[in-house]
Order: sequence, then C-alpha cells, then structure tokens
Amino acid sequence: MTDGYARRPRVGLFVTCLVDLMRPSVGFAAARLLHEAGCEVVVPRAQTCCGQPAYNSGDRESAKTLALATIAAFEGLDYVVAPSGSCAAMLKLHYPRLMSGDDDSERRARGFAERVHELLSFLVDVRGLASVPGNYAGKVTYHDGCSGLRELKVSGQPRQLLAMMPEIELIEMPATQACCGFGGLFSIKFPDISNAMVSAKTASIDQVAPELVLAGDLGCLMNIAGKLSRQGSKIGCRHVAEVLAGETADPPIAHPRAAS
Repeated sequence: MTDGYARRPRVGLFVTCLVDLMRPSVGFAAARLLHEAGCEVVVPRAQTCCGQPAYNSGDRESAKTLALATIAAFEGLDYVVAPSGSCAAMLKLHYPRLMSGDDDSERRARGFAERVHELLSFLVDVRGLASVPGNYAGKVTYHDGCSGLRELKVSGQPRQLLAMMPEIELIEMPATQACCGFGGLFSIKFPDISNAMVSAKTASIDQVAPELVLAGDLGCLMNIAGKLSRQGSKIGCRHVAEVLAGETADPPIAHPRAAS
C-alpha cells in the first residue's frame, strides 16, 4: 500500500521481434491495454529475441543464452506479458524445458515462467478488464494461432474482449482453429505445404467476407496478409490488440514480400 492506494502491478512488456521490427503499433496498443487494466507498463531496453528460432532449429546453446538474457532483463517485475501466443509459450513453457539439467538456471526459468502471460489471457484472466478503449464498427473474423490456442488455451479471451465493442460484428470463419501454415521456420523449410495451408485459411476467410482478419500473433497475420494480397483480396489484417486499443491509424498489416 502507498498513500492509501494499492500499488499498480509492474508489468514488463515483452515486445517480440516481429512487433519491434515490423509492426510497432502492436506494442503501443498492448501498452495502452495494460494501462487500461491498471498496470504500470515497463519495457526493458535490454530485451531481445526470446530464442524461439534457435530453439526450434535445434541450437539449444544459443537459445539458452538468449533465454537467460531475457530472464535477467525482466527481473523484479510482477508480470511479463507478450502480445504473441508463440513467444509467450516459449517464455512460459519452453524455458524451463530448455534449462532442464541445470539446476540454477531451471530454478530461475521456472520462477520467471510463473510470471509470464499472453496479453489477451492476462487482460481477461488476471486483470478482469471490463472495457476497452477501441470501438471498431465493422465485420471481422478471428484466427486462432496455434501456440496461443494449443499451448496456452487462449480462445475465449479475445472474443470476450471483442464483445465489449458494441458496433463490431464478429463472424466465425470455418475451421478457425486450423493452422495458417506459418509456424516460423516451418514456412521456410516446407514452403509448398505452408502455401497449401494458408490457401485453405484464406478460402475459409473468403467464405465469411470480413473487412478485417484479427489474430493475436503477428507471424500468422503477416502470412495470411501476404496470401490475401497475392490473391488480390481487399480484406485487411490487424493484430487484435490494435483494434481493442483503438490503434488503427496505421494501414492494415502487409507481408514484406506480399507483392512477389
């Protein structure tokens, strides 16, 4: 307690590489939502990649170095929140596994993991956010990213938050929980399979004809946006945090190679 008031929880925002380099507006949107949820938002300057690409490619030593640097960057904070299911899953579930066999590092990783949350889950399940700053008016559909859905059980939370905007119309696409084919390195190693999967995803999107496709993972959104663009579609893609926070001044998401 301070001066009769409860202390605002200090939340470290793990920005993620893609947000930092490709879509900073997602980071600003996440910060606004966390502020609305009564949190003090801290963005450690020392943070870098979570190590997921190295981990997924079998380079455990590089992944461990990055993981320990991340844990150190967020020391002393009440929570660590990421606007990405895949990065949050790496921090929360895979760091302890990565450190298995190293008692001190595993202890630190487990303590760190207990404080980690995916953004939408944190807003609903931890903070009980009752209203959002955005008020998007239009028809949208939502893609459930694999890591958030399957590893962290994030599904109802984004829909609960979207329902707080009275003018939005959420239309569920067929097979909304089917993978979009991104999968990080998967889309590079198996481009033909990845293309077939994202083609199926855009076909599902076309069936409900939304104005926007929303999701909680920027990698998924860039993959879907690129395919939609190559197909000549006018459907836009946005991170759900942008819409919830009312941060929609930037153009919809585009894949950097969408024109190819």
